[in-house]
Parts: sequence; structure tokens; C-alpha cells
Amino acid sequence: MAWSQDEERMLLQIERHLIDEDPRLAARLESFNERVQRRENDRRRRETDAAPARSRRRPRRSTVIIMISWMLIATLIAMLLVMVLRHDAAAALPL
Repeated sequence: MAWSQDEERMLLQIERHLIDEDPRLAARLESFNERVQRRENDRRRRETDAAPARSRRRPRRSTVIIMISWMLIATLIAMLLVMVLRHDAAAALPL
């Protein structure tokens, strides 16, 4: 949403007043704004550079850990089933 001319004029007056009152604060704010702008530009550049590479992106560490956990759980369940079935088969044999 665009500012009205009166609002822009009032903001400029406030800015001038703050710069006159505390130039160190104004310098700090300007430095902060520049750093934020550089970060935003770097982030945008990385996003545009990484867009084609997204299709070949490696899975996250948490995804790998979850996949390994599921594989271990499935292996344990399979082993338990084999043990139970062998035990039932061995128990059914007459001695």
C-alpha cells in the first residue's frame, strides 16, 4: 500500500529530526539497513542460482535418519516373525 503525500512528508520530518538529534543512532540504523539489504540480495541470488539445482538436491539429514530408523524397525519385525514361526514349527515337531 502506498503512503500518502502527507504521511511521506511527516516521515521525512521525523527522519530529519532523529538524524539531527542523534547522528550516531542514524548511522547505526543506516548500517543495519545496508546489512539487511545485502543479506536479502544474497538470499535472492542464492535462491535463483539454486533453483535448477533443486531437482538434484541431497535429502536432509533428518530424512536419512528417519529412513534408516524405518528400515531397522522393519528388519527387527521380520526377525521376530521368523523367530516366532521357527519356534512354532519346532514346538509342533514330536520328540
